[in-house]
Amino acid sequence: MRNLLLATAMLLVALAALGDEPADTRTRTFDPSFRSLQVKLAGNDFFPPIITRGNNDHIVISFDELKDDRSYLRYSLLHCDADWQPSGLIDSEFVDGFNYADIEDYVFSSGTFSQFVHYQFTLPNENMQMLISGNYLVRVYYEDEPEVTLLQARFMVCENEVKVPVTTTSRTDIDYNDSHQQLSFNVDTRNYRVQDMYRDLKVRVTQNSRPYPEGALSAPMKVNGNVATFDHNKQLIFPAGNEFRRIETVATNYPTMGVEAIEYHHPFYHATLRTDVPRCHEPYLYDQTQHGRYFIRNAEADNSTACADYLVTHFILNTGGEVPGGKIYLSGEFTHYLYTPATLMKYDASTGCYVCDMMLKQGAYNYEYLFVPDGTDKGFTSRIEGDKFQTVNEYLVRVYHRRPGERYDRFIGYGIAFSGR
Repeated sequence: MRNLLLATAMLLVALAALGDEPADTRTRTFDPSFRSLQVKLAGNDFFPPIITRGNNDHIVISFDELKDDRSYLRYSLLHCDADWQPSGLIDSEFVDGFNYADIEDYVFSSGTFSQFVHYQFTLPNENMQMLISGNYLVRVYYEDEPEVTLLQARFMVCENEVKVPVTTTSRTDIDYNDSHQQLSFNVDTRNYRVQDMYRDLKVRVTQNSRPYPEGALSAPMKVNGNVATFDHNKQLIFPAGNEFRRIETVATNYPTMGVEAIEYHHPFYHATLRTDVPRCHEPYLYDQTQHGRYFIRNAEADNSTACADYLVTHFILNTGGEVPGGKIYLSGEFTHYLYTPATLMKYDASTGCYVCDMMLKQGAYNYEYLFVPDGTDKGFTSRIEGDKFQTVNEYLVRVYHRRPGERYDRFIGYGIAFSGR
């Protein structure tokens, strides 16, 4: 059964290669024994997982396995196009050397009720170098079961050949200081040759690293010499959302931010969070957040990596009754923005509240509640959180280019902007 479930990712990749189904390349774990998967730029936890070719940049990939003994794990890479679908390149076209390596950096948990092994590796390293720019998917598997994907994670390698200055505004083409935000940006190619600026560029835009909504653009509004301008395009208009909610489960001896009570019920600690309420009809209130990210931390230990425990964390959303027309999901980097049974808020008719219990490692978490209408797979902030034009959102604009005769999308530049700043 485990092999059947965990082989899903490889099956999807195979089907995609045949053109039948899109491959699921989202950052995620497939085995529930693996938790706290994070993909970070070394030295900057607040930056998207992007490294620049020619710089001494590294991506750090870390995770835990809920187990009391070490597993023999390996990883390999897959090159993807601008839309995170397999490029179809052979290994030697994007990796120097063999496309697999062992994960040998690990540490056992210490002083925790939950037993786990923490693993970590960096890319590039002496065993694996990326030869070309673009989108990459790293896949982790047991050494003796290479066909079974345990977890996978996205990161990007950029050539940084073009400049991408980005601006944001709440005065959009569909409303004025209301519920949306709009981007405009230039792609300056004066140091990089693009034969046809109207046809040869691929641009992708994300808000707070959410897979949806994502703006996908292929043609600028205008071109002036070496500068392509992208503006007044519906793909550049985003629901404004609201500031992420925040909790800290950094201690077990006393409640911390957003925590109502901490109690031990064999075999785990339980953190009951303060009851949330919808904010869609409430006035905007600024709060400095991490734009959906989370950070592992135990304030009572020197080594959070090994000494931060796993707590059964109880989320409660009081809607005063069942919300018709769809489902509500818990969302943030710690859920990998997936809508799964594990992130579903379940309605409790006896209390009129939605609840979700998750086993989370101690730390500081950003989260929000997204409403997914029936018959769709897209989550919206408007129903529970509300869309406030003042919200500070992080926007990432990525620019790709495929040269004539090439079989992959080069990642040639990016820009980052924060709304309301």
